[in-house]
Amino acid sequence: MTPRFDTALSPEEEALIATAVPKRRAEFITVRACAREALAALGQPPVPLLPDERGAPSWPPGVVGSMTHCRGYGAAAVAHARRITALGIDAEENAPLTEGVLAYIARPEERAALARLPVTATAAWDRMLFSAKESVYKAWYPLTRRYLDFHEATVSFALDGTFTARLLVPAPPALARLHGRWAADHGHVVTAVAVPGGRTTDRQGQPTTWAA
Repeated sequence: MTPRFDTALSPEEEALIATAVPKRRAEFITVRACAREALAALGQPPVPLLPDERGAPSWPPGVVGSMTHCRGYGAAAVAHARRITALGIDAEENAPLTEGVLAYIARPEERAALARLPVTATAAWDRMLFSAKESVYKAWYPLTRRYLDFHEATVSFALDGTFTARLLVPAPPALARLHGRWAADHGHVVTAVAVPGGRTTDRQGQPTTWAA
C-alpha cells in the first residue's frame, strides 16, 4: 500500500506509530487520509482518530464510521449519526482462507451454504464470509461494547451482491438482523453493513460518504 503522505497526523496519532514498521505506518496513514476526506464531505474538520482498547476508532460527536485496510487497499465510511446508527466495512485479499480457518469462523450451516454457492474466479466465498463477519462486528461493537464471537452470528449470501446476518445472542432490535452488501474483484473482497437511523439523508440531502 502506498501511503497518502499529504495527510498530517495529530501528535496523538503520531505517537501511536512512532516505532511502527513502514507497512503499518503506511496503512495507518492511508486509512486516516480516507477518513479525513470522508469527514470533510460531511462538513467535519480533521480530528485525531484514536483507537480504543479493542482497536475501534473514535469518531467526532454526531458521526459514526468504520475503517479498513489490507494489502493494496484502504477505505473509510462515515455518516451522520442522526441517519445511520452504526457502520461496518471490511476489505480482504480475494484468496481462500488458510486451511483450518473456515472451521474456526463458520457455523456448520454456513459451511453447507458456502458449498452450494457457484464457484467463480472472482469470489473466494470463505474469505467473503470472514469479511462479512468482520463488518458485522464493526457495526455491533460501538453499540454494545461487547465482543462478538464468529459463531454468534450466521451470515447468508445472495448472488445479487447482498447478504443477511442474524445475531444468535441477545441483541438490540436494530442489530438482531443486519443487511449488508458485498463486492469482489480479482484483488479484493469488500463487505459493508449500515444500521439505519432516523434519517435517510442529512439536511443537505447528502448520502453517507465513502472514501477509498
